[in-house]
Amino acid sequence: MSASTRRSRWAKSPDFSQWPERAEAVAAQTAIDKINYLESGQHEVQCHECGTCVLVRKNSLSHTSVQWQDDPDTVCPTFRETASLRGSSITPREGCPRLRESIDRAVLDGTLPVPDGSPTRPARS
Repeated sequence: MSASTRRSRWAKSPDFSQWPERAEAVAAQTAIDKINYLESGQHEVQCHECGTCVLVRKNSLSHTSVQWQDDPDTVCPTFRETASLRGSSITPREGCPRLRESIDRAVLDGTLPVPDGSPTRPARS
């Protein structure tokens, strides 16, 4: 098989067009995975400083997923200040320390659940 043939037949996932039952099962599992990994377990957390509300999911105390509902550069004073200093809207990885404190507080008061087996206090870096 030539390199060009291999390239034209390559796919990131298998083509199940000849097995419609398998294609249907894969599509169903993909929908379940999307809900499980991207949508379920999110809880609203409001920043105690500015009132910005985000969706947060804790997979462990050290793994936090934050989903902003609005552009952080427009709703969070820390992000807005950082954006004006750097001259772009690319969000810094460090995030907002006040929002992080609000998330930690939500874990401690039990409004943001952490999966079983995790200690009850957030780790500090």
